[in-house]
Amino acid sequence: MSIKVLYFAWVRERIGKAEEEVTPPAGVATVGQLMAWLAGRGETYASAFENPKVIRAAIDRTHVRADAPIE
Repeated sequence: MSIKVLYFAWVRERIGKAEEEVTPPAGVATVGQLMAWLAGRGETYASAFENPKVIRAAIDRTHVRADAPIE
């Protein structure tokens, strides 16, 4: 499954891009798991997602919690 991810504020600054298409592995089913997977993609991602509790996430412009499923 391909997901379009938009980055804002300091996450965008640390990663160095505003958006990207990603294809996480099958085991990634929630927003929190997606952030953990993204953090493992390299040093810049690890820096951006080092404290996921302060990152706000949204699916289709609706804010969601880390346990929200990705469909």
